[in-house]
Amino acid sequence: MTWNNPLAKTLKWSGEISNQAQKERVAQQVSSFVEDGDVIGVGSGSTAFLALQAIAKRVTEESLKIQAIPTSKEAALNCAALNVPVTTLTAARPRWGFDGADEVDEQSRLIKGRGGALFAEKLVIASSAKTYILVDKSKFVKKLGSVFAVPIEVDPRAIHLVETKLSDYFDPQSITLRMAVSKDGPVITEAGNLLLDVRFSEIISTMEKEISAIPGVIESGLFFDYPIEILSV
Repeated sequence: MTWNNPLAKTLKWSGEISNQAQKERVAQQVSSFVEDGDVIGVGSGSTAFLALQAIAKRVTEESLKIQAIPTSKEAALNCAALNVPVTTLTAARPRWGFDGADEVDEQSRLIKGRGGALFAEKLVIASSAKTYILVDKSKFVKKLGSVFAVPIEVDPRAIHLVETKLSDYFDPQSITLRMAVSKDGPVITEAGNLLLDVRFSEIISTMEKEISAIPGVIESGLFFDYPIEILSV
């Protein structure tokens, strides 16, 4: 049996989608990559949301057998609404995936995590042979970190330790605990952790590993040297 209530059939996206016509063209391009039997990592962002819809259309029209590994509860809900079967990293490995980004520099290094799903996103991207990063021109920067802070997911027990170590090691411009908008208190990630948004004066190639080595850090929003291909709107 399937759920027939309205929420079960409703796609979830908050707010308007900018540059929708251009993003839909990229979404169609991504949908053309789908092959029968694929396991696909499904990320976040408005273009990824449109790509999932285009993929679901092909699945229905062509009776394709695929499985999706969503990187957030939002993506999982949308897969369910579109009748796209889901699986997990413990059961299958994605052949490829698609996701968004907050910033992309000239070396195709990324900042991700403004949506709070950075840990799952990094797990899926690291597990995939290739991930298509879907961005519009506003996401390209000459200097990484010039627009957005770097999100860092932290075990709640280590919040003060991590802040202290970040200050000692990197002398950041600012460290803020991300606060929720529609609930009291800080944002809680899907893994039950907290998010620090950190602005650095400079981001260098070793920082992803150095930040991850701090006890209590679950993951950072720095994505360096992963098998990605940038698809720009």
